[in-house]
Amino acid sequence: MPVPASRPYRDLKRAIRPGDWLTMLAAVAVILVLFESLWLGETASKVQIRAGNQIHSTLSINQQRVVEVPGPLGITTVVIDHGKARVASDPGARQYCVKQGWLDQAGQVAMCLPNQVSVELLGSRKIHDSLNY
Repeated sequence: MPVPASRPYRDLKRAIRPGDWLTMLAAVAVILVLFESLWLGETASKVQIRAGNQIHSTLSINQQRVVEVPGPLGITTVVIDHGKARVASDPGARQYCVKQGWLDQAGQVAMCLPNQVSVELLGSRKIHDSLNY
């Protein structure tokens, strides 16, 4: 003899109508579209390297290149490698900008504050980054 379904499950099954399922499906679709457009960001096209308050160089990110940037503490080495960039070495004590790793989306920034060097990826439009919050 089959076991009857529990009462709350039957009530829930009757309470959800076809229109409710369509509303839930539409909500999931909107969340996916917003995630894709707002969260993931756009790919970068340029790398802007600053030393102090001056722009040291603005380069295409679609190349392979090593840039040495002078700062008050010494030389910071920036590596650009076909669509991504990173700070490979820095004379600062804590190495936060080196630990930042590879940057690959527009708006991402690695800052070597003791040496006053920063690396920012630029895209076709200016977006907000974590510093704006």
